[in-house]
Amino acid sequence: MTNLTRRQTLSAMAGLSAAAMFGLPARAQEKTLVVPTLGGAWEQFWRTTLAPAFTAKSGAAVTLDAGNGRVWSANLRAAGADKPPYSFLMTNEAFANSLRKEGFFEKLDLTKLPNYADLYPLAKKTDDWGAVAMVSPIGLAYRTDLVSTPPKSWKDLWDNPEFKGRIGLYNFANTAGKMELMLFSKIFGKDQYDVDAGFKALENLGPVIQADFNLSTGIAAGEFVVAPFDFGEVARLRKQGLPIDIVVPEEGMLMFDQTLNILVNAPEKELAYEYANFMLSPEAQTLLMKEFFVSPTNAKVVVPDDLKADVPISGAQMDNILTWDWEFMNGKQAEFAETWAKTVK
Repeated sequence: MTNLTRRQTLSAMAGLSAAAMFGLPARAQEKTLVVPTLGGAWEQFWRTTLAPAFTAKSGAAVTLDAGNGRVWSANLRAAGADKPPYSFLMTNEAFANSLRKEGFFEKLDLTKLPNYADLYPLAKKTDDWGAVAMVSPIGLAYRTDLVSTPPKSWKDLWDNPEFKGRIGLYNFANTAGKMELMLFSKIFGKDQYDVDAGFKALENLGPVIQADFNLSTGIAAGEFVVAPFDFGEVARLRKQGLPIDIVVPEEGMLMFDQTLNILVNAPEKELAYEYANFMLSPEAQTLLMKEFFVSPTNAKVVVPDDLKADVPISGAQMDNILTWDWEFMNGKQAEFAETWAKTVK
């Protein structure tokens, strides 16, 4: 079990209070689920809204462990598959794929996940080893005050002279950076595996500004005028007053996914399934959509009219999101990282 911080302890206490408030049995209140969640605004939302909502349903307390895929993967590997600190993990498929091969996860028992049946096909592409609970589609964003010809396709990064030397990209350490390489390999080569073509395209792109997590600061400062962005982040920047817009490129979109996985030796496996089913429910997906402008993966969720500008990707548009062979990428990423460092300037 992870060491509890003061805030984690407060979260668990809040869970117990919610259980008491809803009149749940003391036996249920004795259970605690460790919930790995992203930090910052995500952690705060889990603390104030999602965790109490789950506690109200299950009666279990929740202890949050804020981090990211790299941190949780390291924690799991340090603890070993026999004694994991978590009962489930929600992370990018890029991380989940490696951990799955190492024996940490079990194939999902779909009888315990009734909401799984309502997911878009995009959310079921792991042969029932995981279920995508959140999708942040990634298109091409641009500064409307600094670009006269908006992009229509990823190829415009190469073809629009306005963009020369004014392009932002995720670096290779980021999941999106690895997707960029597979995308450009597919566009300029035979398929996503033709990385020689992808790296050649990146070389021809010329100088770019790279970032691991935060591209927002660079585009807000005008350091670059076009870059891959997720639609939710563009919605937030637009609400802050930045003149920015985003398009669905002709070749398709990338995505930041959050895939739910159940640990083989989960300390609270039944509770983990209950939590996973809760996360896939229309109720939880609607809360996440309203807070973070993510695209719901449960097809029963209808985006309300007042959110359609901020959450434009849903329904049939979900089919325009591309998926990738992470087993291929993870097996070669050390080699590709070295080539990326030599190629992308």
